[in-house]
Amino acid sequence: MAANLWWSWQPEAQRLFASLDPIAWRASNHAPLVAISAAAQIRAGDGGCRLDELIADAGFLKRLAKVEELHRDYFKSSTWFDRLRKARRRAKVGAAGKGMRRMRVAYFCSEYALHESIPQYSGGLGVLAGDHLKSASDLGIPLCAVGLLYKHGYYRQEFRQDGTTRVLYPEPDFADWPLQNTGVEIECPIGSRTVRAKVWKLDVGRVPLYLLDADLPGNKPDDRKLTEGLYKGEPELRLRQQILLGVGGVKALVAVGEKPTLCHLNEGHAAFANLERMRMELEAGRSMEKGFDRLRQTSLFTTHTPVPAGHDRYEPQMVAKWLRPLMRELDLNMHGLADLGRETPGDKAEPLCMTVLALRTCGQVNGVASLHGQVSREMWKKVYGKEQSKDVPISHVTNGVHTQTWLAPEANELYAKHITPRWSGIDPAQPWWDKAKKIPDEELWALRNTLRHNLIHFVRERMSEQMLRRGATASMISDARHTLSKDALTIGFARRFATYKRAPLIFKDAARLEKLMQAKGQAVQIIFAGKAHPRDEAGQAYAQKIYKMAQKEGFRGSVAVLEEYDMHIGRMLTSGCDVWLNTPIRPHEASGTSGMKPPLHGGLNLSIADGWWPEGFNGKNGWVIDGDKWAVLQGRTRALSESGRARDEADASALYELLENVLVPLFYDRNRSGIPKKWLKLCKQSLMSIPAEFSSHRMLVDYAAMYMHEREI
Repeated sequence: MAANLWWSWQPEAQRLFASLDPIAWRASNHAPLVAISAAAQIRAGDGGCRLDELIADAGFLKRLAKVEELHRDYFKSSTWFDRLRKARRRAKVGAAGKGMRRMRVAYFCSEYALHESIPQYSGGLGVLAGDHLKSASDLGIPLCAVGLLYKHGYYRQEFRQDGTTRVLYPEPDFADWPLQNTGVEIECPIGSRTVRAKVWKLDVGRVPLYLLDADLPGNKPDDRKLTEGLYKGEPELRLRQQILLGVGGVKALVAVGEKPTLCHLNEGHAAFANLERMRMELEAGRSMEKGFDRLRQTSLFTTHTPVPAGHDRYEPQMVAKWLRPLMRELDLNMHGLADLGRETPGDKAEPLCMTVLALRTCGQVNGVASLHGQVSREMWKKVYGKEQSKDVPISHVTNGVHTQTWLAPEANELYAKHITPRWSGIDPAQPWWDKAKKIPDEELWALRNTLRHNLIHFVRERMSEQMLRRGATASMISDARHTLSKDALTIGFARRFATYKRAPLIFKDAARLEKLMQAKGQAVQIIFAGKAHPRDEAGQAYAQKIYKMAQKEGFRGSVAVLEEYDMHIGRMLTSGCDVWLNTPIRPHEASGTSGMKPPLHGGLNLSIADGWWPEGFNGKNGWVIDGDKWAVLQGRTRALSESGRARDEADASALYELLENVLVPLFYDRNRSGIPKKWLKLCKQSLMSIPAEFSSHRMLVDYAAMYMHEREI
């Protein structure tokens, strides 16, 4: 069971592994293989080990048998895709039915957030990819995935005394991960050299994830760095990594015997995959024209970036230097290749854009929210030669989250009692969340209090550890252990510290915020987590600003900034916070998924109308921060069309007024039993309206309906 990441979204399995050695479980960030190894090494008084004692423990054996039964049932049970396939067979749909039986999706992504003990992700793209694989497993969708195996993944964050970021790169022991050696190595031509890469496999339920590792003896030191870290290095290293991911990824699928009928490129990092697939079409004897048609018919591209500057672009000379072997086989010169990735083919001054390459070689393209689809159609009109954005063939599939991965065990127990969900094997459209309105207020409020208390305890532990690392005094560490209140209205902000997300916006008027937070009997507190790319100086400055604000007299004890930001911290914050704050510059947030997680626990969103929130907000399940509306009331009609300070002032003022006049009074409006009935009415609306619609199960069913038709290669 430890060899398959099925356990990572099964709370019963996690409790079983934790019971082997709770200290090792926590120290390894919840890695089952480490807990098993520790239990085998801890000696008992009779000369045996803890594992031997557990084997003789009837209670442990009973828990083990229960988890084994769950594991067995999961892999034997009928899935949504099984039933869909059988229904099509019964309908005698002929060739289409045959195609459905043989369908297999190959999913390419540069990062995967599967579990906190496997740090191979930086943020939202990886979280989405991990949730995508888990839902594919639950639904039974035939899917395999491809990525790179990074020696140390993304960086670990620490704050120095002045709030600047210390970037650390710990190297995990791959033996602690459930990696399987496929015994396969591939050769990927990159420039004048052939890079060897080992193919490892991680089983994510029913889904195999193949990871390429170039850190092999025999490769040049410069080539071994291709899988050293995630999003590291200069553009040339990044380009070479993307060749390994795309070209090498396709070669790896062939080498392990996978025969996909559809390739899904999740963001432009893997766009070179389609050049290798085009080479295979020519090798099979097809003409360039027919091969290109087949390529487009069997390729899906999901774009995630609504800002032009966020798309990778490379000079043609650099691309030609490293793709020369493939160019020869495709009979393309430098500018012929670059034209595939140019908005204006023939413009020799324009670099190759990975997103444009994916747009040109994929027949199906989607954004990740309705608003993002609109932005993408406008952004890429030139690529498609269209004057009107409505004519651009880019659709959207709104992102979702994998419920079991993000659901707190305490919430799971309450829902098992009142809404009886089935997380896998059932039609995702089942309306069990509608039953949330019948959860007694007392029980839902008890859950909210429990989750908030758990979060505050967690934050206090983390804050005291942070103080200890900085050499703080005993009194300062003691203060950290008592920071925040278990009963105050708790606001969370946790995401990348990219500047467009405006993490410090809530401090725009510090005096006003301080007065709000310190109001007698109506305290408010804020918890921040997140990190910027090591080279993003502006993002690092945002983190430092928040760190310094948290040290000021009026905010000390009411504002907490956590070092590091991983899946464990994400789960604690999204489950424990009463309100989830999101303040991006519209429309720079493609989708965002963090705000989809608090509603799983009765949490509420307070957000700019960007990303997924315009689709999620129904007027009674949270709040929209409307700087435009505030500006109009102030006689300023151009607030959000203005840039910089004026826009930020309008958004911050709208945020303060919502907090002062709506949220805080509503949270503290209690009946004689201490229950905030009106607040809980919103919580139930959040539960009923968001988890079903914004789940990755629904997302994958949408992909299947829109794109995964019975195509074959």
